[in-house]
Amino acid sequence: MLTLTENASTIVKEIANQAEETAGLRISSDAEQAFAVNAVGAAEPGDEVVEQDGATIFLDAPAAEQLGDKVLDAAVDQQGGVQFALAPQA
Repeated sequence: MLTLTENASTIVKEIANQAEETAGLRISSDAEQAFAVNAVGAAEPGDEVVEQDGATIFLDAPAAEQLGDKVLDAAVDQQGGVQFALAPQA
C-alpha cells in the first residue's frame, strides 16, 4: 500500500484544510501511466483510501495498483507550488 513521508502527510493535510469541501487528495492514472492529483471532497466508488498521520489520499484502481509499493514525498518550491515525488518502499 502507498505510504507517505512526513512532508507529504503535512502538505496533503494543509491542502485539504485550505478548502472547506476537501477531504483529501485523489490520485488517478490513465492508460499511459500518467498521474493526476486533485483535491476532492470524498472517495469515488472503487477508490482505495490511504490514511496516514491525518492525511487522506484516494487512489483509483489503476493508481492503487501502480503505487502499491511506493512512498509519496512532497515539497513546496520557492514559488509556493507543490512538487510530488515517488520512490520505492525500502
